[in-house]
Amino acid sequence: MTGIFDSASAAATDDGGAPAAGTERVLEIRDLTVDFSTEDGIIHAVDKVSYDVYVGETLGVVGESGSGKSVTWLAVMGLLRRTTARVSGSVLLDGRNLVDLSDADLRPIRGRDIAMIFQDPNTSLNPVMSVGDQISEAIASHAGRSDPGASRKRSIKLLDLVGIPDARSRHRQFPHEFSGGMRQRVMIAMAIANDPRILVADEATTALDVTIQAQVLEILQIAREETHAATIMITHDLGLVAELANRIVVMYAGRVAEIGACDEIFRAPANPYTEGLMGSIPGLHGEPRRLEPIPGQPPSLTQLPSGCAFHPRCGRARDRSMCSDQVPALVEVRPSHQSACHFWAEMALAADTVPGSRTTHG
Repeated sequence: MTGIFDSASAAATDDGGAPAAGTERVLEIRDLTVDFSTEDGIIHAVDKVSYDVYVGETLGVVGESGSGKSVTWLAVMGLLRRTTARVSGSVLLDGRNLVDLSDADLRPIRGRDIAMIFQDPNTSLNPVMSVGDQISEAIASHAGRSDPGASRKRSIKLLDLVGIPDARSRHRQFPHEFSGGMRQRVMIAMAIANDPRILVADEATTALDVTIQAQVLEILQIAREETHAATIMITHDLGLVAELANRIVVMYAGRVAEIGACDEIFRAPANPYTEGLMGSIPGLHGEPRRLEPIPGQPPSLTQLPSGCAFHPRCGRARDRSMCSDQVPALVEVRPSHQSACHFWAEMALAADTVPGSRTTHG
């Protein structure tokens, strides 16, 4: 069986992190911050997150539950309740800051420019509409005055594309007549109906068994090739990211811990949290080894630790006051590879690489 290091090397690029599809940015996220007001206090869900999305790349966004990976993209799409969520920073698409746009202005962008595939299709599909009508509705919502016949033809073609057998007849069926994996395929068909530039898959395979998961992942690859969209894989599954992603963003407690080319991060992580995630997954090259879970639990987002949020769980922090006193900046440790750790150079030295560093926006 191929180890995740081997898979990552096959999936990633040879130029130190520039996406295989090129270096043209389709989206720029800068200092994105999301706070929620609750009875228990302010939840700091996303804290000054900055990174770019490039045309045609597959970007894996990973981290434990509560790391902010999904909330970041809900904020990008304007899907957070404005009455409870306070969003600041900028998300630039074609020079427009999506954070400043009203719901009415964001509506045409959702689905046309950025589309999301959610984890549970049962909560996303309308149980009293046929799947074909729902796909046709997604097409019509961005086409203005559309030909119902053309929309129907397009929806059947999309169902066939995502592997629904006998698409012409199943087009008339309702969601409850489909299996879980088939419903997820319908969601993918709806997401790519308008050829979005960014396709976001939020834990899209988590609720599926391994066999169906593999099939859905194959469909996602087909969807990416069909639309040429940048694909965002939000997941806790590092093996999945190693198999599919060009780049990886590692998040912890609402912040970016590390970002870079997938093969380089799997080969030589420059952040103790990433290193801990690597140590908690099964063997890499088929060789048996002892799993090392990360000690402790992620912090409460209402009471984040001072300094580096990971320092209470970090073996490298030891008694170093810098870790508990100062929030580490995201710095460049290698070309197109950044880490938020005061002592990243120790890890680079262990990997027999000690390049220079400079502060970067990610």
